Amino acid sequence: MFRNELLEMIKVSKMAREEILKVYHSDFAVEIKSDDSPVTQADKNSDKLIREYLHEKFPSYAFLTEESNDDVKRLTNDLVFIVDPLDGTADFCAKNDEFTINIALSYQHQIVAAVIMIPVSGDIYYAEKGFGAYHLYPDNSLKRIHVDNKDDDLVMYTSRFHPSEQEKLLPLLDKRIKTVEKRGSSLKGCFIAEGKGEVHYRLNEGTKEWDIAPMDLLVKEAGGVFIKPDLTSYQYNKVDVYNHNGYIIANKMSNIYPAYLKK
Repeated sequence: MFRNELLEMIKVSKMAREEILKVYHSDFAVEIKSDDSPVTQADKNSDKLIREYLHEKFPSYAFLTEESNDDVKRLTNDLVFIVDPLDGTADFCAKNDEFTINIALSYQHQIVAAVIMIPVSGDIYYAEKGFGAYHLYPDNSLKRIHVDNKDDDLVMYTSRFHPSEQEKLLPLLDKRIKTVEKRGSSLKGCFIAEGKGEVHYRLNEGTKEWDIAPMDLLVKEAGGVFIKPDLTSYQYNKVDVYNHNGYIIANKMSNIYPAYLKK
């Protein structure tokens, strides 16, 4: 149903990749925004390119992006592109290669198409609602991906720059977790969707809709779990774009530590 939009989202992610890498391989400046988060010319260039390209292709659709002023007219539009033109700017500034481009399409508050591009490698993860999740490799080979079925010896991904105190304590509390790996940006969701790891907890309010929208659909279409700690699913294109209570990603519900679920 949204295949054409998905194909254009993939295409523009490749174009934005080139803009981002030009800055990444240069001596770039870093600005600090009013919320104390960093922003670079790569964020701005990617945002402009994605918005202009998708607006030309789909002029009636609205936008919610990290680097643009929020036009509240989006709230009356069923179709909204939700974009983080450079997810993981701290990783970008640290030059650890672990940043992504996040592009999602929301239809009536649900994510129906999702693209996550990893600029340094050129790998793309994408999903369309009801049609599964996929890994598109730089050589254009394609693999359908699925979460694994592990119940023990779990790999837990944590945020490299924004770990909560609960995250730090969890490996001591949940003996099923055997390995803890730091990963930047949306890579955590991509890797769980692909079966490389099993759980990730973000239990504070530092993220917004554009940080999670494509991961949400990717993980679910790969057979996994993406929920709020109160067990509900996220709605998108809201007035308040903050994810106040964080989120939890897992390969299966039974692997979520019960004490972190608010019933």
